[in-house]
Amino acid sequence: MWDFWIADTGTEFHAFFLQAPRSRNDPDLRHEHATVGHAVSIDLVDWDVLPDALLPGPRGAWDDRAIWTGSVVESGGLWHLFYTGTSLAEGGSVQRIGLAISRDLYSWSRHPDNPIIQSDGRWYEQLDPAVWPHLAWRDPWVFPDESGNGWHALITARGNSGPSSRRGVLGYARSEDLIHWTIEPPVANPGLFHHLEVPQVFQVRDRWYLIFSVDHRGGGVTYACPASSPLGPFDFANSFPLGGEYDYSGRLVTARDGRPRFLAFLNTRSDGSFIGELSDPADVDIDSAGHLVLRRGTPAATRSVST
Repeated sequence: MWDFWIADTGTEFHAFFLQAPRSRNDPDLRHEHATVGHAVSIDLVDWDVLPDALLPGPRGAWDDRAIWTGSVVESGGLWHLFYTGTSLAEGGSVQRIGLAISRDLYSWSRHPDNPIIQSDGRWYEQLDPAVWPHLAWRDPWVFPDESGNGWHALITARGNSGPSSRRGVLGYARSEDLIHWTIEPPVANPGLFHHLEVPQVFQVRDRWYLIFSVDHRGGGVTYACPASSPLGPFDFANSFPLGGEYDYSGRLVTARDGRPRFLAFLNTRSDGSFIGELSDPADVDIDSAGHLVLRRGTPAATRSVST
């Protein structure tokens, strides 16, 4: 498994995660064969693996090749799972965002208007293989407006100008009903990264942090960037690494004691071999400089995972 996102019912944590068979041997092939797995936990440590949540769409659909990273929110008694999809017809070169809906987090139905969030060339790089091999528009992080005025989505995207290796931006869309979305200019401009993957905004005490990941030669780093609000402004010069050598696509989650925990998928070892597992949760604190600090306990002596 690799990227994941979590829904909290108040009594259970539901993890949705990208997965692919290890039998394919080459871990780079996982992206072409990704489905969305599902597991549940009461403590973020011991997980019960459940039937898969979402598979690629039927042949000819916009998402018939693979399903990639998303997020889950609840509204009006319904759970909304936003996800990235790619198609076989396009060779996976164009990324779009769709929606599936559930009443119980177990059975999901795709929305008939999918894909519901698509890139807008006014601000975002469109497909041009001479510049970049794919149209980046993925990893939607959807969250409610603080004042109750609808919903926001932060998206891994690329700006339509500047050096190719530094066009990574945070795409932005807004909605009143989670169905109809308006694409807006990015909330973070290009300049440092080729991508800002798996974004999340999270409040720790009275401070907001943008969590994102940047891959480096098959490995990668999870970063945190302090901000005054969930929509920035974001000064990436103030970003700092969050997590350890193997942590990627890190997420912050509020545990039952009300304190934040950090989880990530364990990516590659120092020798380049792929791990592909979920980390144990780490306690999160803030130091005097305003940086998030992880405090890892001793790993559990036993691990209960049922399939």
